[in-house]
Amino acid sequence: NHHHWLQFVANCAQLLTLCCIHLVLIRVLKRARIVLKRYTVRDRIDPSSIKREFFLAKKRSASSGAWLREHFDDHYVKQAQRDGYRSRACYKLLEIQEKDRILKPGMSVLDLGAAPGGWSQVAAEIVGGKGRVIATDILEMDTLADVEFLQGDFTEDAVFEELLQIIGDKPLDLVISDMAPNMSGMSAVDQPRSMYLVELALDMARRVLRPGGVFLSKAFHGEGYEEFYRDMKGSFESSVTRKPKASRPRSREVYVLGKGFKA
Repeated sequence: NHHHWLQFVANCAQLLTLCCIHLVLIRVLKRARIVLKRYTVRDRIDPSSIKREFFLAKKRSASSGAWLREHFDDHYVKQAQRDGYRSRACYKLLEIQEKDRILKPGMSVLDLGAAPGGWSQVAAEIVGGKGRVIATDILEMDTLADVEFLQGDFTEDAVFEELLQIIGDKPLDLVISDMAPNMSGMSAVDQPRSMYLVELALDMARRVLRPGGVFLSKAFHGEGYEEFYRDMKGSFESSVTRKPKASRPRSREVYVLGKGFKA
């Protein structure tokens, strides 16, 4: 009986050890899923940083609540509510407009990644009834006066062809893009995806802009940015970067502006 009791205790200890190992594996896999769930085959992943990101993922959930508090206390968020704008991003475009005068009455504009519609709203107000604003996004967007909206992913052939049909035969004056991926807080994931989007925006601009047209897009400093900016400069007579006051100081976000498109 004593021998059987010792065997029972040993079996229980072994089972408890296996349960602990199982729980640890579950936690590791959950962290891995947080990091990898938004990867696509197009992402240029930095393998050396992935291990570090697993252990940082848990800390970021706590910071999301702080971000929400900061957002709703934000001056530009409150100002947008008072002014009737759809997002605080409107003030980024308005500041660039004040400095660079990229929007003029009667212009034709394409807004990429338009939802919720802040930039389209500003553009439509300035170009007026004689102008034209075309907006597109994967997400839904509430109707805006004087804005033509196409929902869909313009990297897909069918959506791209539909967008070209909407644009028609006449090249556009201006392409604007405030596109950004859903940020994970992990640079190994976010930066390649951010650069992919700004490269898409530039490619679209090269396809639809008239000679002398203007391109404005969000970009993020980091790996791939300098190469992108050099490439962009080759397509325009002049190019600059802007950091509007409405862009949070700690963010690596900037706006690249190209004028005088070389068709």
